Amino acid sequence: MTIKLKCLSHTPLRGLNDPAPDVIAEVDAVLARARADVEAFDPELIVIFAPDHYNGLFYDLMPPFVIATAAVSVGDYMTLPGPLSVERDLALDLARFILDHDVDISLSHRLQVDHGCTQTLEELTGSLTRYPVIPIIINSVAPPFAPYRRIRRLGEVVGQFIATLDKRVLVLGTGGLSHEPPVPLLEGAPEAIGEFLICGRNPTPEARAARQARTVAAGKIYGTELSAQTPLNAEWDQAFIALLLDARLDAVDDFSIEEISKEAGRSTHEVRTWVAAFAALAAARGGYSAQRDYYRPINEWIAGYGVMSAEPR
Repeated sequence: MTIKLKCLSHTPLRGLNDPAPDVIAEVDAVLARARADVEAFDPELIVIFAPDHYNGLFYDLMPPFVIATAAVSVGDYMTLPGPLSVERDLALDLARFILDHDVDISLSHRLQVDHGCTQTLEELTGSLTRYPVIPIIINSVAPPFAPYRRIRRLGEVVGQFIATLDKRVLVLGTGGLSHEPPVPLLEGAPEAIGEFLICGRNPTPEARAARQARTVAAGKIYGTELSAQTPLNAEWDQAFIALLLDARLDAVDDFSIEEISKEAGRSTHEVRTWVAAFAALAAARGGYSAQRDYYRPINEWIAGYGVMSAEPR
């Protein structure tokens, strides 16, 4: 078994509300290097930890973790639509392994995934189907959330499973860093929004376009006095990156969900995918060496935008 890790921010506003050309060029260069690294590694399996943004999972049944044996992209925010190349039998084996190791996980044989999963796959592989993949969705936007110690434990068990495979495995985490796009909360929501959050699957093209327009509008004023969203927090982001660089993963057990939401934004909890990915790498090989490939707060994308890589020592 050989293993590599990549963790990337994603943003629904890439290509829709872009920053200055020199910033786009910086990000494009970083992503090109990351994609070249993935191509050189040529993974036989990708395990991707990703969030959902009320496209596949809703409050009619909102599990903390879901593993998919089949998945299809909804094609939101300029991402590719269509099925992913999910390794069905291996995903089932992983689900059994996780349950046998005392971590509860839900199972989907027909999961819809959104840009939170597919944007990173596209950026690193150019496709949704180039490599076999197992998607693991971690609830990161729909309170209440599982505590961070459970995210770390999920990652550890996935890493233990990966260690049993005779494959080149790429582990991905996608989301964050500081981040608060206009995702509504169920508590106190108007009736129509509450109904969407509970069972809003398969919206009409007009409804999806209206949702996208609201996000673009929020991006245009984000970081100004006109925005009600929590500002980006570069200090929080850098401290989180340093924690991962130093392999102090047990420190996440003390993370306060409420404090993170207040300091860095409610969707900052997408960093749970990074926690799980790094915990998987550490458990699979007993330790790792990591590097910060890029970091920049980008208001236009409503994201503290970061990229990290890691591999076993």
